[in-house]
Amino acid sequence: MIRMTIQEMLQATGAQLLLGDPTQEFEGVAIDTRVMPMGGLFVAFVGERTDANKFAAQAFEAGARVVVLTADADEDARVAAQKTGGALVRAKSDDGEAFMLALATAWRSANPQWVVVGVTGSVGKTTTKEMLAAGIGATRRVHATVGNFNNLLGVPLTLFAASAEDEVLVVEMGMNNAGEIARIASAARPDVAVITNVGTSHVGNLGSRDGIARAKAEVVGALRGACGIDPTLVLTDGDDYADFIEQQYCVPANVRTLRVGGRDSKVKTTEISLDENGLPRVVVSVEGHDDLRGTLPLPGRAMVSDLLSALGVVYVLGLPLGPSFDAICAMRPTRMRLEVRQHAGSARVIDDSYNASPSSMAAALDVLCSMKCAGRRIAVLGEMGELGDESTRLHELVGAYAAAKNVDLLVLIGSADATKMAEAARTMGFSEDRLETFSTVDEAARVMVPILSYDDLVLVKASRAAGLDCFAKEVLGA
Repeated sequence: MIRMTIQEMLQATGAQLLLGDPTQEFEGVAIDTRVMPMGGLFVAFVGERTDANKFAAQAFEAGARVVVLTADADEDARVAAQKTGGALVRAKSDDGEAFMLALATAWRSANPQWVVVGVTGSVGKTTTKEMLAAGIGATRRVHATVGNFNNLLGVPLTLFAASAEDEVLVVEMGMNNAGEIARIASAARPDVAVITNVGTSHVGNLGSRDGIARAKAEVVGALRGACGIDPTLVLTDGDDYADFIEQQYCVPANVRTLRVGGRDSKVKTTEISLDENGLPRVVVSVEGHDDLRGTLPLPGRAMVSDLLSALGVVYVLGLPLGPSFDAICAMRPTRMRLEVRQHAGSARVIDDSYNASPSSMAAALDVLCSMKCAGRRIAVLGEMGELGDESTRLHELVGAYAAAKNVDLLVLIGSADATKMAEAARTMGFSEDRLETFSTVDEAARVMVPILSYDDLVLVKASRAAGLDCFAKEVLGA
């Protein structure tokens, strides 16, 4: 966990000390007073709903040693600082993200012994991150991104939570707009990175898949290579933007690439089959090593690509592949990401409600249709966000794909885009008596849950904002 003096923090960020002793040390950083570490630093932001600068006094009372404001200090904050013996600091600007990134950069620089692995991509980055944490953790001390702490605030918090004793940091890097990966990566300074693929997530903000590819490739400019490791980018050979990223970004930057999954790749599969639960049984070939054989803990063939990306990083780092592979096969699934659950008397649920894109929708439908099922296969799909002008077309493609998979029952939840999915399914000839549409999750749960049986297999999939996790909970009686 980050530990430094207030003076060191001021030098790193250009912030101004308003009150307090700059020789004091703080340990830990929070942006929420409810998780304030005793003796830590609290950073106040002006958010969409709340101005955290108004909670400066509360932060001191919760144990903060130093509070960093992004607005002018009020009298309550000054009084609280004096009362608790804490320090009150004004950030260089009103941009709290800039402060966090500057401080994270300093903490990263103070720990050059870390090997940092950056993970980005349109689909599969969280699964790849979890596989890396498990695999590398078999032989090294690992610190990895927790939950969805993968943005301009989450990545600094991930770095702050790492200790000097950690050996490898696995840092997930998400983005909504161009330039964000560059800012995140400049703070984390990864030695090795993975781009899982280039899809359509955030196409509404970035305009095209070309724009998405360029935004993801920003990580290349920050790759430094250290600890005897050449700066390397791991790419999936089958991704149609792999050549573009390699030639336009890696070659000019003298960054090595490792392509995985191709016929001539150093890391590839030679056998793939699915068991009755849709779990991939694989044989992995790695140049210079014995074949690896096992069953992945997550359903669907799409998981194999994530596995190869993770093993590619392990290969680049020169770590033992056997223990890493075994640890990945033994890992527990991440909640709400193709998580198969069933409670007493309930239908079996494939809960993939955390997020969605067109490609992950298709992959999830593949999983639904690959798993053994004594009852009905039911797809409950909500809308996908951040698709911009492409939203109608991409929702129509998902509706058509669901119809082509010929599920026993297709349930679509939402407004205009859900209607487009339904229309596309009908156009593909999907039977009207197997199609249900609802405006809200509550309405869908009220009608559908009572008619589900123990033998049914239910996929629940949508972007997080659609709230379909509530539908999954209703089915499970959770």
